[in-house]
Amino acid sequence: MKSLKMKKEFKVIADFLPNDTRVLDVGCGDGSLMNFLKEEKNIEVRGLELNQENVQQCIHKGLPVIQGNAETELHQFPNQSFDYVVLSQTLQAFYNPEEVLKNLLRIGKAVVVSIPNFGYWKIRLLMMAGRMPMSSRLPSKWYETKNIHLCTIKDFEELCAELNLKILEKIYLNDHGRPLKKLKRGNLLAAEGVYLIGA
Repeated sequence: MKSLKMKKEFKVIADFLPNDTRVLDVGCGDGSLMNFLKEEKNIEVRGLELNQENVQQCIHKGLPVIQGNAETELHQFPNQSFDYVVLSQTLQAFYNPEEVLKNLLRIGKAVVVSIPNFGYWKIRLLMMAGRMPMSSRLPSKWYETKNIHLCTIKDFEELCAELNLKILEKIYLNDHGRPLKKLKRGNLLAAEGVYLIGA
């Protein structure tokens, strides 16, 4: 799911992760974030990725990656086998996102999750026009998208409360992936949310 270019969002994710830790990147895409964490923060990183082409790109970059479906194969990782787990722009593509979150917190001591916000005002405007949203951040047509469970920042934060997950930190991002530092509630004005979550 992650693009070939280094996203600004990845810098925000990296800031949540201390140097010299062990990180599992679930849905690691082409390994751009993994490579950044390895080079810039000396993080021991591994990836789990479904797409064969992305797996090949990770291998080509010398990154350790397992090809597999996170929804069905997270059980292979032992409890607390990583310091952190990263799930970037992937939660909405799972059939059972709540089970995935629980599993990630079993594997890591904390989890960094980023989600697109379907409550963002520009998306609301598109929906008012009677069409499913398409934008630079949501480039797929409705019949091509991998998104199954669309959620807003408010929905995600309520899910965390229902599952008794602690939101340790959160940063809301604008359309360009830049932090909205003074924004306390992001459901209307943030294009994306990035969270550090603990059990």
